[in-house]
Amino acid sequence: QVQLVESGGGLVQAGGSLRLSCAASGFTFSSYGMSWYRQAPGKERELVARIRSSGIITDYANSVKGRFTISRDNAKNTVYLQMNSLKPEDTAVYYCNLGWSLTNSWGQGTQVTVSS
Repeated sequence: QVQLVESGGGLVQAGGSLRLSCAASGFTFSSYGMSWYRQAPGKERELVARIRSSGIITDYANSVKGRFTISRDNAKNTVYLQMNSLKPEDTAVYYCNLGWSLTNSWGQGTQVTVSS
């Protein structure tokens, strides 16, 4: 069965950086696009970034363009989200999702808190 396990969240000051990881299992990782979503308190879950199976094509929410980078290591079945120049408004639970388009396969999430 599909399993997605996020890690790397934490508390960071504004302007700092974090790298999130999502370890995947239970499917042929290299055949699927992967996505990162986030959900802030009182808000709907939103797409942050996504990456095609090859790792060549990526897509970002306007709010994170130029600050976040999504990447993947198909040999390690892992997708990453490098987050730089973090802002308080980036505070949210970050979730990994299987697919380029939204699917029902989610990880448990990792909390990112950015203090001002």
